[in-house]
Amino acid sequence: MSQGIGSVLQLGTLLVLARLLSPTDYGLQAMVLSLTNLVSLLKDAGLNFATVNRETLTHEQISTLFWINVALGIVLTLIVAAASYFLVLFYKDSRLFWITMASSSIFLLNSLSVQHRALLDRSMRFTTSATIDITSSVLCTVVAIAMAVMGFGYWSLICQNISLALFAAIGVWLAMPWLPGKPRWTSDSQSMVRVGGTVTLNSIVTYFAYNTEKILLGRLWGPALLGIYGRAYQLVNLPVQQVTSSVGTVAFPMLSRLQDDPQRLRRSYLKSHSLVVSVTVPAVFSCALFAHDIVGELLGPKWQSAAPVLRLLSPAMLVIALMNPLSYLLRAMARVERSLKIALVIAPAVILGDLAGLRHGPVGVAIGYSTAMLVLWIPLVAWAKHGTGVTFADYWDCIRRPLTAVVAAGAAAWLFRYATHGALPPIALLGGELAILFATYGALLMFVMGQRDLYVDLFREMLRRSRPVTA
Repeated sequence: MSQGIGSVLQLGTLLVLARLLSPTDYGLQAMVLSLTNLVSLLKDAGLNFATVNRETLTHEQISTLFWINVALGIVLTLIVAAASYFLVLFYKDSRLFWITMASSSIFLLNSLSVQHRALLDRSMRFTTSATIDITSSVLCTVVAIAMAVMGFGYWSLICQNISLALFAAIGVWLAMPWLPGKPRWTSDSQSMVRVGGTVTLNSIVTYFAYNTEKILLGRLWGPALLGIYGRAYQLVNLPVQQVTSSVGTVAFPMLSRLQDDPQRLRRSYLKSHSLVVSVTVPAVFSCALFAHDIVGELLGPKWQSAAPVLRLLSPAMLVIALMNPLSYLLRAMARVERSLKIALVIAPAVILGDLAGLRHGPVGVAIGYSTAMLVLWIPLVAWAKHGTGVTFADYWDCIRRPLTAVVAAGAAAWLFRYATHGALPPIALLGGELAILFATYGALLMFVMGQRDLYVDLFREMLRRSRPVTA
């Protein structure tokens, strides 16, 4: 429930700010995010993963990891601040200097909360963690909207990100009042840093795979078209990112505790995968079918050129939703090297797709991105599941019912659109389309396909796991 609130809040913030700010404002933010999002992959050095995944952990080990994170946060803050000159030269826009300088503070703020957050997850205090996220999001949203109303333009978006990091750090320290001691480097510390380094390298490679197109669009087509592409990407990616992240936050610690019980591990993983697919596919299909209605009514007329981009990005996001839960399993089984190798295959393929479509602007990039992901889908699933105990039959069983149900529901919603188009005001038309798609999808999945008991049991288990327990 708390994750649903967070998703609604993010979407609401996007819709409000999209009407107060311009594509150029978002494009300037995206230019800086191309750097800060990359550097942010180093902010915890994968040490949060090491803290959650390790069976036994001492205060001394956590303290060592805490101080490593803080030292890294200081270094990253200085690196990003120094890179402000590079961004100005690369994008040829002097406004990026102070935007980048201000954004660099996020890394120091984040470094102070990495281990506290990991301890919350290790204790499976997911409700507490989600409450912190929601509260921080509400507060930073208030900051952003107030600044936008007062005419601060792109600074509204920059201060939103900075205040989010600040409020989140305060929240986790209050919820987990653990105080670090003196650091001490041991062989165990070295092992944890090595595992964390592999996880971080995987994240860096994945980042380049999924963000190179934004860097290239900003450089060659300017902030306005980058802003258009970025809002389309955010709309279709929001449900996928929120669901995979939210389920992963619960699933990874849970699966890590089942490493010695392969059958329970397999069953729990398949349930988590089913949940991700079931929740994300109707949202992605909605973006594909009703892109013009969604953009026109939610973002406003000045964003209409984002509609074809939204539709063409939908296949890529669908593939990501169908594949990403496999990462829960690989990480829980400590097969992070395989995750890294898979990322090293994805990155060049997606970048080549981006380059192939770049001369056609945002639409061409969206086509290249989706084409690459569709080609990679089945081979990468086969590779990821190899030797894990999960079969193709298991995987197909996770996805076939949601996909069948959403195709039928999409057809029903499209027939409604065809029958009523021109007879209803645009907002009523969009509401009817979405209502029919989601209602039909839910009814087919739960009752016709007999999945009601499965998902009721799964939600109960996730809720039980999310209750605070003693570390």
